[in-house]
Amino acid sequence: MNDITLSHYRAEWFSGAANARRDILAGMVGTFALIPEVIAFSFVAGIDPEVGLFASFIIGIVIAFAGGRPAMISGAAGSVALVAAALVHAHGLSYLLAATVLAGLFQIVFGLLKLDVLMRFVSRSVRTGFVNALAILIFSAQVPQMLNVTWHSYAMIALGLGIIYLAPRIVKSIPSPLICIVILTAISMAFPMPIHTVADLGRLPSSLPSFALPQVPFDWQTLRIVAPYALAMAAVGLLESMMTASVVDDLTDTNSSKARECTGLGLANMAAGLFGGIAGCGMIGQTVGNVRYGGRGRLSTLVAGLFLLIVMVPLRPWVAQVPVAALVAIMIMVSISTFSWGSIRDLARHPKVSGVVMVATVIVTVITHDLSAGVMVGVILSGLFFAFKVMRMMDVTTHYDAAEDRRTYVVSGQIFFASADMFADRFDLRDTVQRVTIDLTAAHLWDISAVGALEDVIGRMRRNGMAVELRGMNAASAILVDRHAPTVIG
Repeated sequence: MNDITLSHYRAEWFSGAANARRDILAGMVGTFALIPEVIAFSFVAGIDPEVGLFASFIIGIVIAFAGGRPAMISGAAGSVALVAAALVHAHGLSYLLAATVLAGLFQIVFGLLKLDVLMRFVSRSVRTGFVNALAILIFSAQVPQMLNVTWHSYAMIALGLGIIYLAPRIVKSIPSPLICIVILTAISMAFPMPIHTVADLGRLPSSLPSFALPQVPFDWQTLRIVAPYALAMAAVGLLESMMTASVVDDLTDTNSSKARECTGLGLANMAAGLFGGIAGCGMIGQTVGNVRYGGRGRLSTLVAGLFLLIVMVPLRPWVAQVPVAALVAIMIMVSISTFSWGSIRDLARHPKVSGVVMVATVIVTVITHDLSAGVMVGVILSGLFFAFKVMRMMDVTTHYDAAEDRRTYVVSGQIFFASADMFADRFDLRDTVQRVTIDLTAAHLWDISAVGALEDVIGRMRRNGMAVELRGMNAASAILVDRHAPTVIG
């Protein structure tokens, strides 16, 4: 690490007493906003709350030092929990911990290989579909908690939603989900009723997490089981983290190292798995709250992780009494706020292909419950539609000079694998003219398919006795042709 990099890193931690004070306070607020969502996503994933809370504590500590985006809060929540749920249901917690370690390793490799650049291939339509699908899956995960319950649960959920949406009009300094939890817990303790509490969901932390290897057989069978889930967790975790980092970049008018965020998240997830936690990712809501409360440096991220455990251990008996209805209300709010409602209006305003990509991403994700599969389909469709659009822009016009018995073909647009056959079909290979000029001034050859098509056209013309002249080929196209079809120029 050179002096400039070290100085920059130091500034991200220690940028003045005033900034440090804001980072500490913002990190503490971020912790309170983190707790209810982590617990709620823990029961979505089908794991004990302590697993999610341990992971969030570990991830917060590691990512504060190793991450690429200061002021970003990461934890065991979001789309990763939805991926993990299927593995927990089929094979249990031990296999989830092994998958978490492997997912972290995948993310480190992605970061070292600079694969964060692949985010550039994720179009806005795919990102919108990703967010909308995540919102639908979050809501659908709450449905089992609203079936076969007493009217008390419905009343508490309705009250919780009312508090979440109305409290900010009265109190802005405390996150409304935390107010919801406090009030609903107080009501359930003062007036006992037949409703489920967090204690019914599983164990809460009572001590510091301890290091332990996942209790699974270290063989190829285990790898076959956990690898697909690990890859999916790594992919969706990075996607959500990259999206969160981009949001902070926009809010703070700063840049961040996405490759370093990949490796940092990988290290954090490996540590989480080795200390009994689930994989995590960047949390958009908590991160935005941290930034808006003044968090700008790595200290705010560190405080959010440390303060989480400080709060959870002594307050464990109280947290155990939190009604599940409060968590359901929070997750319904999260799903509503996550869904991009404007995208429904945009279906009529934006190009139809953009709408198709967005809707396809949502449908595939909801059907498969696999966010990475939805994103993959969306990216493929975006690529196909783009290639089709660029292909249609390719054109070939022709005119004949009787004095010279010369036919000139003027090519414009991009010639690549999708347009190469269409390009070749525009030439009359049975023509009887003596001379042919192919003007490529307004065209560009992109790949060997384009070169192959040009070579085939010129070769057949020359075999039919025509003298072919190439004109206006740009330098990049000429290099490609000279490398793969030197006889064309010769």
